[in-house]
Amino acid sequence: MADTGDFMGQEPHADDNDLFKEPMKKRRRSDREQRFRAFPSVEQSALKEYEKLESRTRRVLSNTYQKLIQSVFLDDSIPNGVKYLINRLLILIEKPPLDPIYIGLLGSAGAGKSSLINAITQQAMFLPVSGESVCTSCIVQVSSGCRAQYEAKVHLLSDQTIDKCSVIWVISDVERVSGGRAHEDLLNESVRACQRGSCKDVALVVTKTDKLHLPEYLRERKAGNQAIQSQREAVLERNEMIRLQRNRFLKEKLKRKLPADSKVLEASDLVYTVSAQEYWRQVLLTEEETEIPKLREYIRKRLLDKKRRLVTKFVTEAFGLLLLTDSFNSVGNLPNEHLHMSGLRRFVEEKIELLETAIEQCFAHIQRPLQQGVSNARTSYRHVLRACLVRSKGNQGFHQTLKAVCLKNGIYASRTLPRIDLNEAITQPIYDQIDPVFGGIFRAGNPTGLALMPHIEAFKHSLQEKMMEIGMRNGWKYDSCKKSFLIQEISAILGGLEGQVLRRKRRIYSSITASVQNDLRPCYEEAAQITGKKACERMKDVLRRGVDRQVAEGMFERAQERMQHQFQQLKSGITEKVKGSVATMLTLASSQGDGLYKELADVKNEYKEMEKLHRSLREVAENALLRRGMQDFLLRMSPSKAGPPRTQL
Repeated sequence: MADTGDFMGQEPHADDNDLFKEPMKKRRRSDREQRFRAFPSVEQSALKEYEKLESRTRRVLSNTYQKLIQSVFLDDSIPNGVKYLINRLLILIEKPPLDPIYIGLLGSAGAGKSSLINAITQQAMFLPVSGESVCTSCIVQVSSGCRAQYEAKVHLLSDQTIDKCSVIWVISDVERVSGGRAHEDLLNESVRACQRGSCKDVALVVTKTDKLHLPEYLRERKAGNQAIQSQREAVLERNEMIRLQRNRFLKEKLKRKLPADSKVLEASDLVYTVSAQEYWRQVLLTEEETEIPKLREYIRKRLLDKKRRLVTKFVTEAFGLLLLTDSFNSVGNLPNEHLHMSGLRRFVEEKIELLETAIEQCFAHIQRPLQQGVSNARTSYRHVLRACLVRSKGNQGFHQTLKAVCLKNGIYASRTLPRIDLNEAITQPIYDQIDPVFGGIFRAGNPTGLALMPHIEAFKHSLQEKMMEIGMRNGWKYDSCKKSFLIQEISAILGGLEGQVLRRKRRIYSSITASVQNDLRPCYEEAAQITGKKACERMKDVLRRGVDRQVAEGMFERAQERMQHQFQQLKSGITEKVKGSVATMLTLASSQGDGLYKELADVKNEYKEMEKLHRSLREVAENALLRRGMQDFLLRMSPSKAGPPRTQL
């Protein structure tokens, strides 16, 4: 597949038409209140405070935006600094309150995905669970009220869809949790999503745990000294054994593919044992023992934490913009109090060069495992291809499957058969070598030589510290507003790089298989045209010869070059983005220049209100912490809930 598109969107700038774009309308209060109903009272209070803080901030921004638009409406030429400010205001006003959290549910047909979603959302008939409506995968989008939307219902989710997920749950029926090709494929897919996409959390959700034949369980029971007296005790004991065994298995699998300090490896819960049926009837298990509330609480905590982080960032950015807007009309623009920018610019240029070198060294770590992976792929591809093409039961029924594989350029997924991906199979030796290093490059952590984002963070902090140093030396007086704005803007722009780098990450990771698929496209097309006698064997021959020919002509080496090129594009994109963004901010913050500023409308009232809202951020966080502490205390002091009526089954 050919490279298309740029590294990332350009820095926002204003066309004349953009200046007069209307801000996003407010959401209705009733909608906001309705979303809170899924949360307990303590979390409701925190959410309401964050929503109120966000809403008031949007109102202040909208008022400021309208005043600035009116002040420049009749101007033939609008200063660049004012354009930048107006567009930054508009971007903040139109920023969505909370992006959905996508949770991917991967499981075989009948594993219990729909029943699980129904129980978590407390809607018994939210999704159909009949045999005609089963699917192998789905994605659930949850908003700030834990409401779920069944977004996709397909045999296997595309990589693009899976890569939207920040969480993946591999769903398995308790009777099929110990293995099987399909289950193993889904686990592997979830690990790959952690490598190439946005996923930071993987868990195994074992469903239908109430299904247990007691006499058979007692007969085969090997663990436990205590006698089992009831069905309930047997279910709880088996659940605990499954959690321990599968948690160990999944953690070892993740360790082989991910960096040792990946956050997913620190998770306390990698395995959940749930029963949607018992959640509704509670004959055998209590509501808590079904672990449905545990999953629901996990979702709520992620939503609340994301809301807190987004509102904090939103209010902080808004306060910085109001600081600068108010300073436009202050005496801070006096010539003898201007910022001394020349030294800061030289410092930035030097730091950008160091950042570029650090990124180059960071990416260099992938070269040796990539080279080794290519060597392994060259020696193993025939064996791998043979395993994909040879069936123990012969070609009966395989002809149409192989034809479908060729028509889809090497990839085929069906409702009944395991997924076939020839491109992925023959490049797997490369990924086996690069996976730990690749994951290390894109992980968060201390600024070591391997991880990328800590180098960007270190650059950001060094620039902020330098500005503080200049401010201390020159006595920030009237320019203190600009200092605060500049420090905050650097944090906002460079902080935004993380999401853009992660979006580029998938293209880099997939470049190996994409390159191989592109090289093999002609032989796929040739094989797909074969019909008649012994068509299946002839198709296999075409594929074998085609792969041999491409390997001899350097197919794996081209894939290696493709990934290296993608890394270089990422490096160039980061440095160019940093250069452009920081240069714009330094020009904006300078009091000198070619008519950069002009007298604007009075926004002192908006600035004062924004100052109060910024102060209240800490109060909201302190209130949430206090309420959480009180709730935990009350839960500890309350008597344990009794189980459901016991029935010998």
